[in-house]
Amino acid sequence: MKKTILFVAATLLLVTAFAQSSFYISGKVIDAVTKLPLQAASVFAQNTTQGAATDAAGNFKLGLPNGGYDLVITYTGYQTETKRISTADADNNMVIELKQKEKAMEDVVVRSTGEVKDGWEKYGDFFLENFIGKTENSKLCTIKNKDAIHFYFSKKRNRLKILATEPLEITNEALGYTIKYTVDSFTYEYNTQVSLYTGYPLFTEMQTTDTAKQNLWAAARQKAYKGSLLHFMRSLYNKQLKEEGFEIQFLIKDNEKENAVPLLNFYGAMNYSKDDSTNTAEVMPNQNDVVIIYTKEKPEQNYLAANADEPVKFQLSILSFVPKQSIIIEQNGYYFEQTDITVNQYLGWKKMADMLPYDFKKD
Repeated sequence: MKKTILFVAATLLLVTAFAQSSFYISGKVIDAVTKLPLQAASVFAQNTTQGAATDAAGNFKLGLPNGGYDLVITYTGYQTETKRISTADADNNMVIELKQKEKAMEDVVVRSTGEVKDGWEKYGDFFLENFIGKTENSKLCTIKNKDAIHFYFSKKRNRLKILATEPLEITNEALGYTIKYTVDSFTYEYNTQVSLYTGYPLFTEMQTTDTAKQNLWAAARQKAYKGSLLHFMRSLYNKQLKEEGFEIQFLIKDNEKENAVPLLNFYGAMNYSKDDSTNTAEVMPNQNDVVIIYTKEKPEQNYLAANADEPVKFQLSILSFVPKQSIIIEQNGYYFEQTDITVNQYLGWKKMADMLPYDFKKD
């Protein structure tokens, strides 16, 4: 009898701890026109390991660690929908309507851009470098369904556009993840030499009974986390920048010259404010270009080899904010709007091969 009581007490403690650190969302996915439920629609929090499929009645339920996310809903033949959610949405029974794709219009758009028949030969390496990356981890990162990727070049716009007919299946042997990446858009503007890609990744942890490999993946994930944008956002949210190894400077342009100005008060310069009622932090830097210095790790040799003028003793990145526009940071490091920040220098060099999910836990 005594053992039974102890077991129940332990279970209650576990449930209480889970309830305090996580929340549930639930809802129903239906056709926007017929209002009929869509079975087996994919519902997941993008850039996490948390996802589910709808049942025969179109219902879903998802448990997530506290914080903010983009909820992504996909179904074959329908337009992908996204919805921003946070802990405040706990237990809200949402109804999500999906619209069918206009296939005829889609075909016209694709044909007008001009698909490149030998696209992989011409642009394959370029795509992998800009999507997977050129880090050490990228050497162990592969796309299993490359045939789903199609390349389109517009002579009029001098632009390369890359589309995928299905979610990309990415295997990251370096970090121990498989990733389903629903490509929204990938473009490269040759006139400005700017590449931009957006999409919705869903992570799944690889399973193995090999203890040595488990330890290798765990160590690699911790290393990838150090100095990452996820690490920076969590540190900023918790006002732990200096303690975690980050420094902030402002990049000031004067007569076409750029000067980095050190800051005495990181949080004052970022106009940091915390809302305890929503567990969010808001920042709006006094200058648009914010220099991020991470002092606890050196840049990879691959980066230094391609960027000889960059510092060798610390990692230097630049975050460019939309002028006079604040961002909101959730406790898990998610921030919005995601497109309100442009990432350059070292963090901009890091790509999919070094990405971690928002529900990653630091040791």
